[in-house]
Amino acid sequence: MAIASGVVAYTGTYTVDESTKTIHVNIETSSFPNLVGTPNQRRIVTSITDDELKFTNPRTPAGITLELVFKRAK
Repeated sequence: MAIASGVVAYTGTYTVDESTKTIHVNIETSSFPNLVGTPNQRRIVTSITDDELKFTNPRTPAGITLELVFKRAK
């Protein structure tokens, strides 16, 4: 299924620390089961607006930086 190749989906809770510009993620379910219950994962906020939150995950096991975007549902 080429359309989903390289896609990681997860749900859970997160908190944003504005002073350090980081997000701390607690993954509760994931398309990659080995991510569930892993220690609180830190992400770096690159931009934030009323409708969008952009952040990176610089610590992937494959040595790549992931760029993610959360958009407010309308």
